[in-house]
Amino acid sequence: MSLTSRSILATMISLALYGPAMADDNPQATNKTNNDTTKAASSADQRPEPETLDVSLSELEMVKGTCIAPQNRTGEPDEQPVHISADQATAESAIAITYSGDVVVKQGHRTVAADTATYHQPDNSVTAEGNVYFHDGGMEVYSDRLESDLDTEDSEMENAVYNMTCEPGRGEAEKVIKDGLEYYRLKNGTYTTCPADDQSWRFSATSIERETDSPFANLYNARFEVVDVPIFYLPYLRVPVGSERLTGFLYPNIKLNSRDGFTVQTPFYWNIAPNYDMTITPKYMTNRGLQLNTEFRYLTVFGAGSLTSEYLGSDQKFPEKGSRWAFNINHTGVYQSHWLLKIDYSKVSDVTYFSDLDSNVGKREDNNLLQTAEASYRTQNWDTTLRVRDFQPLTSGTSSNYRLMPQVEANYYRPDLPYDLDFSMNSHISRFENDDPNKPSADRLHLEPTLTLPYSTPWWSITSEAKLMYSYYNQNFDKNITANQNLEESVSRLIPSARIHSGLYLERNTSIWGDAYTQSLEPQVQYLYVQNVDQQNIYDAYDTTLLQTDYYGLFRDKRYSSVDRIAAANQFTVGASTRYFDNQYVERFNLSIGQIFYLNPAAADIDSSSNTTAPSYSATALESDFNYDDWLFFHGGLQFDAGSNDIQFANSTLEYRESSFFTQMNYRYVSKEYIQSSLKDNNDIDKYTNNGISQAGLVTGFPIYGGLSVRGDYYHDLTESQMIESQIALNYRTSCWLVSIGYNKYLVSRGDVRFESPTYDSNVSISFSLLGLAGVNSFGASTASGNAIGYGQPFNLNN
Repeated sequence: MSLTSRSILATMISLALYGPAMADDNPQATNKTNNDTTKAASSADQRPEPETLDVSLSELEMVKGTCIAPQNRTGEPDEQPVHISADQATAESAIAITYSGDVVVKQGHRTVAADTATYHQPDNSVTAEGNVYFHDGGMEVYSDRLESDLDTEDSEMENAVYNMTCEPGRGEAEKVIKDGLEYYRLKNGTYTTCPADDQSWRFSATSIERETDSPFANLYNARFEVVDVPIFYLPYLRVPVGSERLTGFLYPNIKLNSRDGFTVQTPFYWNIAPNYDMTITPKYMTNRGLQLNTEFRYLTVFGAGSLTSEYLGSDQKFPEKGSRWAFNINHTGVYQSHWLLKIDYSKVSDVTYFSDLDSNVGKREDNNLLQTAEASYRTQNWDTTLRVRDFQPLTSGTSSNYRLMPQVEANYYRPDLPYDLDFSMNSHISRFENDDPNKPSADRLHLEPTLTLPYSTPWWSITSEAKLMYSYYNQNFDKNITANQNLEESVSRLIPSARIHSGLYLERNTSIWGDAYTQSLEPQVQYLYVQNVDQQNIYDAYDTTLLQTDYYGLFRDKRYSSVDRIAAANQFTVGASTRYFDNQYVERFNLSIGQIFYLNPAAADIDSSSNTTAPSYSATALESDFNYDDWLFFHGGLQFDAGSNDIQFANSTLEYRESSFFTQMNYRYVSKEYIQSSLKDNNDIDKYTNNGISQAGLVTGFPIYGGLSVRGDYYHDLTESQMIESQIALNYRTSCWLVSIGYNKYLVSRGDVRFESPTYDSNVSISFSLLGLAGVNSFGASTASGNAIGYGQPFNLNN
């Protein structure tokens, strides 16, 4: 939007000081000269003579429209030699010196061209006229006339048209005025990021000002125009013209939904410092009132983090709830390569905050708002962590979740011992607290020394592992509660385990329908032994839950996520994978299948009091992925119990993807029996599902015509015959702006499926963005509710 001061100044000084000498000493630089040129030489022979070289018009054409990155520029151009080309050079002694006819001047990375360029000696000024062109690496300017005072360093360009070559941005100005070296002003100027043939929008102002190297321009009496029609007026506006962050208003967001009514958000971005910023967003909702949302971000030597808050002074829809607020503190950082600090603390004013208001504050898990913090110290062989985990219940009544107050974890690793042994020691001391008086609290000490012997070749590997798991519990509980009658206050447990895992890698060349492939076969077998120890005197759910068993989980050495329950094992796991790679080593297909065979089936069941006969083998697990020519993809997983002839769970995804068009269909299924076997407290499962989980979804997006495109998704619960969520958005995008109109309907509350009907909410949203402005995010598809399953690529192919 502005000229670079030194470019014009250095060029005009060169014309004034060195032009006559070059015309005299380098006649090849002037194809046509007259006798006045020789006369002028005598007036300039006291000045230093620069190196000169012809600059052809073809070289000028190579410069136009190009970006010269800052690292590729020639340092200080004023210190570089000046190269001049012209058809003719004439001089009138002590009055004027004129170059004419396709004048081209280069100095370093800067270029000036004009029909004529004249130096006026009496007032020490320079005038360039006729098709004036200027290029400084990052900007080019076309104008009719340029005048520059070499004493005051002031310049003017008339009828200027400028274009930024390293970033979007162009415009026009009636006059460009340069005041000294540091300040530029465009009189009656414009600015837009649209290409030259697109007049969709622009900023116009009676004065546009910019300091040298500033990331923004100041617009006075600014108007925002769409197709030359003024939309709004501001007496003052700042517009970013570089990649730097800029203080100012961002573009508003408009929504309409049945819950909040008509909603308008007007974010204000405050660039406090290079490592601090804040976004302040007033949000007005016709059904609720004015909400103030803020996000403060920082970056220090201790790491990066944010402080987020939301405040609604009075909720007009629920006035009895008073003021409503939420906040989150988040920090992650590494200090001096050894210390790691993580904090994620959130809190809201009431338990129905998230069901009543749209909010992305914090992390939610099992109807609880998490509040966690940990500090770790790590060395080559040690890592130690102090961890605290709390939560805020988001349901009425007493929460059944356990707080970790605190946990100290210490782990030691020592590889490459004699005989190629590896040693590790995992340990932690934990304090568990709960608000439910019917549940115990506890102190737990756990030690887990492990000795591992790995061995591998390119085609075969075997790993042997021996482990001791020692746990000590000090439990506090109400003995009058029936569920606690088997518990003991002080109890210890020592469980040894052994594991041997071996695998082969075989491959061969093959062909399918005439195409060459490499097929691999990867069988593996594992033996696992975990001693059967009575654990009925230990509460089994302080921080422990049953893990889902898919193919990749068959070869784990445990069934539970933590150590409150350690399942006995005396079993073999057998599995195999095959993969097909094309001649570019792209994996096109894989198939994996595996199963566990129990040598002592009764010991494998942690609830040994059960009278049912334990199976001698697990369900068969399968996983498969397929990629056909990079446009058709498939993923499927299945766990089938041959004993009961039932599918326990399954999932599949089929996707077509080509250019900007994609369609993805997905499905997941979990049987009700499998859910019941996985939950400790399953008395209320009928409240949530009649017959397990069976859900299907469709996600698609495709162009319609030109910049018009559509994106939509739909998810449906087949078991309960309920729509979970649907969304459709129509987007129109050009090279410099886009608009999106969307509709979203989603499930708010399922209720008790036996008696209640589901509750839905819907949203209509409209968003508009200008593309190419620094500090303004381009549009990204998102759900109005924030609950929809987003598009993903769930393919486990090794590409």
